[in-house]
Amino acid sequence: MSQRNSYPAGVPCWVETYQPDVDAALAFYDALFDWQPTGPGPLGGAGSEGRYYVARMRGLDVAGIASQPAAEVPTAWLTSIAVGNVDAAAEAATRAGGTVLTGPYDAAPAGRGAVVADPSGAVHGLWEAGDRAGARLVNEPSAWAMSQLSTPDPDRAAAFYAAAYGWTTQGFGAGSGAAMLFRLPGYVGGEPEQPVSREVVAVMVAGDGPARWTPNFWVADAEATGNHAAGLGGRALAPAFKTPPGMTLVLEDPQGAVFSVTGVGARP
Repeated sequence: MSQRNSYPAGVPCWVETYQPDVDAALAFYDALFDWQPTGPGPLGGAGSEGRYYVARMRGLDVAGIASQPAAEVPTAWLTSIAVGNVDAAAEAATRAGGTVLTGPYDAAPAGRGAVVADPSGAVHGLWEAGDRAGARLVNEPSAWAMSQLSTPDPDRAAAFYAAAYGWTTQGFGAGSGAAMLFRLPGYVGGEPEQPVSREVVAVMVAGDGPARWTPNFWVADAEATGNHAAGLGGRALAPAFKTPPGMTLVLEDPQGAVFSVTGVGARP
């Protein structure tokens, strides 16, 4: 399942980061993950002044790196969810208690999108595929694996994502490592050997800070990647901790976008 050509509606499909200095961001992630950027293309729906690059590995799309379209747009990573019709999905998110922040907008020929916030303020995207369905390569070192929602109100979030995208929740772990798994019934994703159901599409944890989505990328060694990131101007936000796939480390890039890496060892 590491190569994907399509995503069913309701499955997170793409991650992208918006940065004040897009050239510096390209240099950081190229050095950290050995991504090869292609582009630039225009920022869909965000004005004609910015630049949008698609990062690739082995010629396959893995993530987007773009100019920050406006000062009020935070430097961050955005996770987008595949939808069949972005206008209808934005209306469903609004009915469920969310807020449409941007769009819906055209990003032809790649697709059509929108940016919304859940009731606690966690920002995420909606993506109606055109030429680009989403990430073509996942679940490999230097590629995106899954995104995590940290929220101060898990019950409210569970109700929102159920109403908006059809997700169900399942408890996982105990004590300080307890989390909730978001599942999309009937979906088969992930990897056959993974320790959780292949219906799982995202993870949710309770957090005291602002609600936010954070993408996780697999790497050969999380602590080595953290040291490399520090040498490039990034920093670790907390010590590494153990998760079912391997040791995980939350990082902040030099311009303030937060992401995590999980060490899964070297894989072909």
